[in-house]
Amino acid sequence: MEDSVQIRCTRCKNVFRDRAKRLQNGYSRQCPSCEIVLFFDEDAHDSNIKRAMRTARRARKELRESEGVSARRAAGVPRQYSGRSASNARGTEDDGAD
Repeated sequence: MEDSVQIRCTRCKNVFRDRAKRLQNGYSRQCPSCEIVLFFDEDAHDSNIKRAMRTARRARKELRESEGVSARRAAGVPRQYSGRSASNARGTEDDGAD
């Protein structure tokens, strides 16, 4: 599952990526090419910021749903022990050497 979102800079129109978990209200990020600081807010006037926030919200929702499905699948399948087989531990055998 893709957890990064494309962001288009408002000043230089360059496109870069950031993680969807980070893109929430109050987050700010510097553009890697022109170094302007972009502020991410749901009520932003810039359509590029709004689009990035919408995409990030959808990506977070899909990630939560996929994690929920995998957790439910794991809970439904009983665990099996695949470690070492049971054997006598060293020093527990009584070999009569007292």
